[in-house]
Amino acid sequence: MKAKTIALACTAAVCGMAFAGEEEKSEGWAYTPGEGVSFNETPIVSAEASLAFDSKYLSYGFVDNKDPILTPAGEITFFDWVTLGVSAIFDVTKYGRRAGYTSRQFQYTELHPTATFGHTFSSDDYEWLPTSVEFAIGYDYEFHPNSKAKGVTPWDKSISEDTQFVTLEFGLPDLWFEPAFLYERDIMRDNGTYLNLEIGHAFALVDGDEEGADPVLSLRPSIAQGFGNAMRVRAYAAKPDGDPLDHSGLMDTMVKAELEWKVCDNLKLSGYVGYSDFLFDRKIRDASREYEATGKWDHSWNFIAGLALTLNF
Repeated sequence: MKAKTIALACTAAVCGMAFAGEEEKSEGWAYTPGEGVSFNETPIVSAEASLAFDSKYLSYGFVDNKDPILTPAGEITFFDWVTLGVSAIFDVTKYGRRAGYTSRQFQYTELHPTATFGHTFSSDDYEWLPTSVEFAIGYDYEFHPNSKAKGVTPWDKSISEDTQFVTLEFGLPDLWFEPAFLYERDIMRDNGTYLNLEIGHAFALVDGDEEGADPVLSLRPSIAQGFGNAMRVRAYAAKPDGDPLDHSGLMDTMVKAELEWKVCDNLKLSGYVGYSDFLFDRKIRDASREYEATGKWDHSWNFIAGLALTLNF
């Protein structure tokens, strides 16, 4: 009962910030929860913090951890163009101990500092644009710490060494199918390239209070297809004889449904369920059954689910 009372009080406080922020809108400097600080309606700085729970950790459809993970993350955006962020992946079980990685329970297994340069261009800003266009160039450093557990040998960094990525993203959010394209290049470990195309649509289940406002409750089904070049595939997949699979092809197919609840202007709770498999390439599908990171999963398919709480400042 006490925990419930505290939770309700926290939610009320966060939502109260939103109502208070609405009164602060004026010319010159202004703060609006969920949108940040602005000057004469020009965005200056905003921030976001989140905590996500995933039932498994998948990389390109391959199971990096078949047990649940927690991912806290935070980011700060300047002038609606430049975003600096960091996220960490925490293992919540001792499964890695049985896979030769030592127990990482409630220790972070990856740290991701990121930097992104991007913006959304709309037809309101440029009349020649037929629809809104999202564009972003990103950088991600993937850091893997050695285990600090007592009485164990630090894990072999060659098994999962640090690496860096550059990304390029395009999206057309105002089209009904909301197409989004991702280009990712590993520039440190294997020089592999990964592409992903996603389409989906958000259906409003409960409309917002005002016309044009974001829905209070929405459902977004989507489907995405990945592609990897030979260097990307060989970093994860192997032939039956154990040699790396030098083969480019269609990788993971992900079918997902996400439910999002807008608790108030700057707080949202979301959950998703998804199904992932290698549907179109037999060689990669067979190799995925032999992949092992922190625990072997001998199927090509995976059901995955998750929850996330996001707070915008």
